[in-house]
Amino acid sequence: MDYQNRFRVAPGSTVDLRRIDAADTAGQSESDARDEILANAEKLRTLQNQLYAENRRSLLIALQAMDAGGKDGTIGHVFAALNPQGAYVHAFKQPTREEAAHDFLWRVHAVTPARGQVGIFNRSHYEDVLIARVHELVPEEVWSKRYDRINEFEKTLAQNDTHILKFYLHITPDEQLRRFKARLDDPHKQWKISEDDYLERAYWDDYIAAYEDALARCSTEHAPWYVIPANHKWFRNFAVSQIVVKTLEAMKTTYPPPRVDLADIRRRYHAAKEESTL
Repeated sequence: MDYQNRFRVAPGSTVDLRRIDAADTAGQSESDARDEILANAEKLRTLQNQLYAENRRSLLIALQAMDAGGKDGTIGHVFAALNPQGAYVHAFKQPTREEAAHDFLWRVHAVTPARGQVGIFNRSHYEDVLIARVHELVPEEVWSKRYDRINEFEKTLAQNDTHILKFYLHITPDEQLRRFKARLDDPHKQWKISEDDYLERAYWDDYIAAYEDALARCSTEHAPWYVIPANHKWFRNFAVSQIVVKTLEAMKTTYPPPRVDLADIRRRYHAAKEESTL
């Protein structure tokens, strides 16, 4: 199945998240999906190694979701296969005083991936048209202009050989509440609990409206948005891994040619080997 087309937000289209089934599994079985996730992990290792060795292009992956939507889980299950020498995760939290003193994209551009790198954003520059809009941190005349700024920013990255994938991990309010309860019951996850998680639920509809606008206005050919049904964690991991692998495969990365005379190196090797046996 072509998951890239199934979950991709077509440029210029409208988005109604209430009409998208967050529990959709596209007819995929969990057992088969888990086997595919493992296979995709091996493919990701190889493809990332080629991207790193080639050192000409980069890949930026942005993850957005409501609280407990699965950003951390996706990073842990899908991207753990990546070699940290050529990959990193950057989490966007409340801007520091220095960051807030600059334009909203200043802190983002500084952490975009260099050539050969895979950069993963846990939250992203889209927070400035999401939380900033919902909580009126800036007036509408400010945040409403940011969609165009974001599109220009992403176009600049693409023109400089950064491939961009943006995933909205789509869950329902009931599923979020179940995950909050699981955190309460699991000592290993209680550290994630915040009072704000529950307070923010009152703004669910406002966030959905903000996401719908961001998805519709900022899904482009060079920086597409994907709405991933994420009520089932295994399917979320499967769909994201499929799309990332297909994207890297389409980039047709290759290992660069050797920078030395291999015949000469082989002669040196055999000479050294013979000398060591004397």
